[in-house]
Amino acid sequence: MIPRLFFLWLFLLSFSIYSQSTQELIDGVNTTNNHQKKVELSRKIALRLQKTDWDRAIKYIELAEAEAKKTKESELTLAGVYITSGKMYSAREVLDVALQYYLKAYEIYKKNGNLEEASKLENNLAIIYAQGKNKEKALQCFLNVYRFQKSKNDAVKLVKILNNIGTLYLSRNLDSSLYYFHKAEALNKSLKNDDLKVYVYTNLARAYVLKKDKIKAEEYFDKAFSLLSNRVDNLLQAFVYQSFAEYNLKEKNYDTVLVNAKKGLELCSENVYSSSGLDLNKMLYEVYVIKKNYKNAVYYFQKYNAIKDSINIEEKTVNIERIKLEQDYKARTQIKTLIEQKKRFKYYVVGLILVIGILILIILLIKYRNKNIKNQLEKEKLKTKMQVLNESLEAKKKVLIGKAMAEIHRTDSINEILTDLKQIKLKTVNKEMQQAIDIVLKRLEKNLNTDIWKEFEISFEQVHKSFFDKLTEDYPSLTPKDRRLCALLYLDLTTKEISQITGQSFKSIENARTRLRKKFDLTNEKVNLSTYLNTI
Repeated sequence: MIPRLFFLWLFLLSFSIYSQSTQELIDGVNTTNNHQKKVELSRKIALRLQKTDWDRAIKYIELAEAEAKKTKESELTLAGVYITSGKMYSAREVLDVALQYYLKAYEIYKKNGNLEEASKLENNLAIIYAQGKNKEKALQCFLNVYRFQKSKNDAVKLVKILNNIGTLYLSRNLDSSLYYFHKAEALNKSLKNDDLKVYVYTNLARAYVLKKDKIKAEEYFDKAFSLLSNRVDNLLQAFVYQSFAEYNLKEKNYDTVLVNAKKGLELCSENVYSSSGLDLNKMLYEVYVIKKNYKNAVYYFQKYNAIKDSINIEEKTVNIERIKLEQDYKARTQIKTLIEQKKRFKYYVVGLILVIGILILIILLIKYRNKNIKNQLEKEKLKTKMQVLNESLEAKKKVLIGKAMAEIHRTDSINEILTDLKQIKLKTVNKEMQQAIDIVLKRLEKNLNTDIWKEFEISFEQVHKSFFDKLTEDYPSLTPKDRRLCALLYLDLTTKEISQITGQSFKSIENARTRLRKKFDLTNEKVNLSTYLNTI
């Protein structure tokens, strides 16, 4: 069994005593806006309050955790908070919870490649595993720490770790135990640390006792006793005396047992209600029974019984406290989990709303795109239709112009024939011939359409509805000749073409165009007359 006294001495952590009071630290937390500073102050407050006000200590450690998540290096800061939490629960012997916090911190340091901090945590993990009777894991952690410290060449830490490994092997494999103790001894030679030397020598002596090598055992006990002085810690001295008394009890050197056991009790008088005090009192009453000194045997038995009862009560109280703290931790963890689940649910809802919003937006965009495509198709369709209509209109214009020109040519031809026939009639003496010519003249005059422009206007109106109505409404002073010229200009005919159709001279048409511009009040010569008429 690994003595508690050994762990108490070897792994006791010393905390600095700050000049600031707890209240000043609390005020500092309340006044600062720096997240990193809040974390450090909250950790200090939690450590200060852990013995006097556990609930408040937990609240400050939770505050430190919340603030750590807001810092730039949140993961590494969180690791520091987890270490503080681990120390607090470890001090209360709530090892399962302490182990969880240390493992969290260890994973963060390992992930970030901070091997030195990870090694320190493995040392803490090894202690907890050893206290929790999980020697396999404790040994593995100590070996990992040893390998790391070996690369750092820190002799003091290496001696401590080797001593720990040797102690773990003590009840399992004596050869392995001696191997590590001797390695620690070899390193100790270069150190001026009597406490470490005493521990290693005592452990070597204990190993050789189990190995039943009396000579070696006594040799190392002598080395340990030779270094005992006022400079060596009392608990460490008590450990040496107790180990030597246990050896002599096996050897049945009862007087030596009594001397050393009493000396051990004297040295741990301030911590008599401990496993060492219990073992020493038990040893004394057993020896006094063997020596038949029943008075002293009863005295030490009563002391042994009192310590045993006290330790049992203390252990029960500690167990109750441990259970309470474990339940409290579980409850807080569940509450934290529920809060995180609530947050996640909130994010899921927000995410779902965003997804729905995006889907709606996509649908609207698709509808908008389809509408645009439809409008584009409608425009294309309308454009095509307008193109067809324009082509049809152009065709009708050509037909209309062709018809007008044909009619005009037909009329001109008839008029020429009439003129020729009339001249022939005047020259002809034969009355019968004259009468025949008269008959032809009447028939031609009958077929001659003297109102051809009226027909043209009707045909024009069929193609360009309301043009003449609008023209007459806006410009009532226009003459029929003006209206005809407007119609021909509307059809984009040139002055030369109009001259040919109407039979008028080019100059006459130009003069007529000038008169039209005046009637339309078109003073700007850049404005084309045909273009203007197309706006009507």
